Amino acid sequence: MTAPSFPPLMTGQATVDDPTDVAAQMAAVGCDAGTIVHNLGTDDLRAAMIFAPDIPLADAMIMLPICGIGFQNALGAIAPPEIAVLLEWDGTIRVNDAVCGALSVKSSSPQKDNVPDWLIVGLQVSIRNSTQNPGDTPDVTTLYEEGCGDLGAAQLLEGWARHTLVWINRWTDDGPRPIHAEYEGLLHRGDDEIGVDERFGLLRKSCETTTLTPLTALLEQA
Repeated sequence: MTAPSFPPLMTGQATVDDPTDVAAQMAAVGCDAGTIVHNLGTDDLRAAMIFAPDIPLADAMIMLPICGIGFQNALGAIAPPEIAVLLEWDGTIRVNDAVCGALSVKSSSPQKDNVPDWLIVGLQVSIRNSTQNPGDTPDVTTLYEEGCGDLGAAQLLEGWARHTLVWINRWTDDGPRPIHAEYEGLLHRGDDEIGVDERFGLLRKSCETTTLTPLTALLEQA
């Protein structure tokens, strides 16, 4: 398999282990921001992108929706036109309304007002399932089942890196407003979910009460 090609400022690191765990270990001892740890299997794509924020965690968490937008744009650019890709607030990725993968996030510190040493966004996408018959789990799918059988893990990983970098640069130049507008248009909402606030926290409405869950609630244990 040819090694994936990444845009400037990004480098790849292959692993046979869980990329998010490996990325956390690498980040803890010191590595370059923009490193993408990846495990490219036949059945799925697993990867993790390492960031070195210079802003408080509550603001740096914008990397999760940015990476989600980057993946949606990447798959949308190479998949058949009838493929619909949406993002759930918790990181779940839906293809044609069925779960096809997920994004996750880890940080060196859970303190929202502190600048973390590192932040990692993980990606898992189901490409095919060789052990299960299509239709057994109608709310769960693979790219192969949705007509994307020609897409390879390396191609999708390269696209994710490129499109994510585009949105990182846009955020750097224009702030969070364009990210917010794009993300709202891609958000798969639950029955009580009404959108996200300026820091991408989830807004829910029940009867006359609106509640807010911050993005930091999605942090996995580092």
